Amino acid sequence: MSSYPALRLRRTRASAWSRRLHAENVLTPADLIWPLFVTEGRGVEEPIASLPGVSRWSLDKIVERGREARDAGIPCIALFPNTQPDRRTEDGREALNPDNLMCQAIRALKDAVPEVGVLTDVALDPYTSHGHDGLVDAAGYVKNDATADVLIGQALTQADAGADIVAPSDMMDGRIGLIRSALEEAGHHNVQIMSYAAKYASAFYGPFRDAVGSRGLLKGDKKTYQMDHANAEEALREVALDLDEGADTVMVKPGLPYLDIVRRVKERFEVPVFAYQVSGEYAMIEASVAAGAGDRDALVLETLMAFKRAGCSGVLTYHALHAARVLAR
Repeated sequence: MSSYPALRLRRTRASAWSRRLHAENVLTPADLIWPLFVTEGRGVEEPIASLPGVSRWSLDKIVERGREARDAGIPCIALFPNTQPDRRTEDGREALNPDNLMCQAIRALKDAVPEVGVLTDVALDPYTSHGHDGLVDAAGYVKNDATADVLIGQALTQADAGADIVAPSDMMDGRIGLIRSALEEAGHHNVQIMSYAAKYASAFYGPFRDAVGSRGLLKGDKKTYQMDHANAEEALREVALDLDEGADTVMVKPGLPYLDIVRRVKERFEVPVFAYQVSGEYAMIEASVAAGAGDRDALVLETLMAFKRAGCSGVLTYHALHAARVLAR
């Protein structure tokens, strides 16, 4: 390698066209998945106080969001239901209802904007009265195998409704293989599984729990099934198991605090890796903007590029529509 002054690394940064030409990573709307919250009613928009700028939407409004995603070049929407309290039970049976809020939203989107992919959350926390992702025993411990049996039915119900990607976020052992086998047997050969393979027990999920109505319901914590944030090697074992069981893609969650995990997964397995820029991360950016400490456009694009640089194929982010519109300018 040459040395200074023959080599001046600033030379290629001197003009905008040259910076574009030499960019090692590129962010486009096609890299984004837009999480949306569904609620009952018609013509309903319910702003979420802890997620400024994010709302729960009724089915007709979700369809409008789907059209916005299509027009902005966002390829996929992720759905999360706000299940009413009277439909929440200890066993989360509403998850198996083929006419539940999630399934209604899937059908509405696939009817209106079939070219937009629909990703669905497979876990019981939006449906349980105790706020956990699975069935609990008398001591409050989440039962693995009994929960996995219910998740199979939930995934099939969503696939039958038209889901393109089912995304188990529960962190039960063995559920990916069981769901893959069930999808194959039911003829859903092209329904993808995006596994929440490395999902950490994180302090960054609070606003999301507000959005789906589970924050005040949760009894205890989720540390017996979500990962310890001190661990990295364990994440690689989780990813290896899920890929072996039939996951098409894997996810790391949360996002920015876990970019080291994204990089290690990408380098070890060379598979499509996604990250979820979770509600607490979004809220921190919005709080920074509100305090005058940063520019929203710059903060959003820089954080999203960090995911790409770390090795992500795509990012789930509540800023997806905003980012796509900024990128189109």
